[in-house]
Amino acid sequence: MAENLLHPGPNGRRLFVALGDSFTEGVGDHSKRLPNGVRGWADRVAEKLAKAEPGWEYANLAIRSKRLRHIIGEQLEPALAMEPTLVTLYAGGNDILDFGTDIEDLMDDYEFLVAKLAASGATVVLFTGFDVKVSVLLEPLKRRNTLYNRRVRELAAWYGAVLVDYWCFDAFHDPRMWDADRLHMSKAGHKYLAAQVLDQLGVPHNISPKEWEPPARLGLRDWERRQRRWVHDWVLPLFGRKLRGVTLGDELKPRWPDPVRVPRKGGLKKLLAG
Repeated sequence: MAENLLHPGPNGRRLFVALGDSFTEGVGDHSKRLPNGVRGWADRVAEKLAKAEPGWEYANLAIRSKRLRHIIGEQLEPALAMEPTLVTLYAGGNDILDFGTDIEDLMDDYEFLVAKLAASGATVVLFTGFDVKVSVLLEPLKRRNTLYNRRVRELAAWYGAVLVDYWCFDAFHDPRMWDADRLHMSKAGHKYLAAQVLDQLGVPHNISPKEWEPPARLGLRDWERRQRRWVHDWVLPLFGRKLRGVTLGDELKPRWPDPVRVPRKGGLKKLLAG
């Protein structure tokens, strides 16, 4: 495990702020008891931070479907106003999926965001994107994803950010690491990613990777049936929303918009139980 990279602020405060879209909101890690019905890797990281060093506070401003411009316009200033000591950022994945996105312009805006966060003095964590193999229809987007990842790596080095190189995690080639929509991580995927983030930060934890038997091979009929169900349940509704100009996050608010003190025992669910 790496040396612990986290240090308290000038006033001794320790505050983790998570920014982004569905990746950071926690979509795919279902939990009826938590805000927006999800938990996610960021909640898990916050809980392990508090267990390792009591006193950590946590805010999560991420909302599903947000584009980079929304994260800059809606999340950046509130995050900086909190004076965080740790910030995680994943942004741009939804833009990559949009028709007509100029990847160079996108990454210029991404650098603007990273520079602002780095200038705050917080430890900044950045993520590359995973090459999700959901359909040959999305293969033309692979070049965008490759360019995105290259620039994220360069910017992490330039601004002294911690890099979680999601692209390189072979564990995510197992379909069980993904939710039914094949675009968002499952509970197992979120737990695995939380462990990777904690390892990069040098924070002790007891999260262990899921050990599975090799996945069963599907016959052609079962494979076709699953493909049809996936297209009906997820792909068609996704394109329908794009045509209507609406997103799943339009009516949602951030899960933890204001810093909360994370209980050392009982986790974030304990805050809601009271």
